[in-house]
Amino acid sequence: MSPNQDATRVRTNMPEALIETAGLVKEYLVGEQTVAALRGVSVSIQNGEFVAVMGPSGSGKSTFMNLIGCLDSPTRGDYMLAGERISALSGDALAAIRNKRIGFVFQQFNLLPRTNALDNVELPLLYAGVPAAERHQRAKKRLVEVGLADRMRHHPAQLSGGQQQRVAIARALVNDPVLILADEPTGALDSRTSLEVMGLLQQLNRDGMTVVIVTHEHDIAAFARRNIHFRDGLVLEDHPVQKINDAEAMLAHAATPVMAA
Repeated sequence: MSPNQDATRVRTNMPEALIETAGLVKEYLVGEQTVAALRGVSVSIQNGEFVAVMGPSGSGKSTFMNLIGCLDSPTRGDYMLAGERISALSGDALAAIRNKRIGFVFQQFNLLPRTNALDNVELPLLYAGVPAAERHQRAKKRLVEVGLADRMRHHPAQLSGGQQQRVAIARALVNDPVLILADEPTGALDSRTSLEVMGLLQQLNRDGMTVVIVTHEHDIAAFARRNIHFRDGLVLEDHPVQKINDAEAMLAHAATPVMAA
């Protein structure tokens, strides 16, 4: 069985709800005041969904992303990931889940500048103790899948912004995660490159990957299948996208030459 088939089988055997939060609260102490970033959020995200999390600055969307990404722990409430209760785990246990089960994509790519694309993609495998030969094979495979077969030995400074984000996506995929979390993945990219990145995320979702992105852009959120809007630490709206943007079709249309009359 190939790694892709195995990953699909694992995802298929998971509970239908990949992410389940119940009464999620996150509070911070600012001076002598307690500030609630989340005020009791209950959300369910199924396996294979593509969800955009939206909201203005201070709405709680980034806090929600940090909690479901195991980058932080809630003050109160429960979080289940693939049927496992995550909210009470230790820091070491959360780190293990981040490395093995969640792939992260950030706005600024977060690549090591003095390390080539292949070595950047290998990093999660290095931290997981995967042998060198297997690291190289898996990292090369993911770089080929994101269209960078001829850029593996290039350093970030030798790559365009879109190519750097593709390296970041390959790195997010290299451990065969069950979930991709992308925080403003197109925020540093031009319009066409943003389309290419969203097309790649849509393809991953069609292949069965659960994808959750944080964005403040409505046109980017329309590439997802479902939008969740946050305001003041609460879910304000949660609805399916009525007209989903198709990145592949939009790229094809943009490449079509205009015929003279």
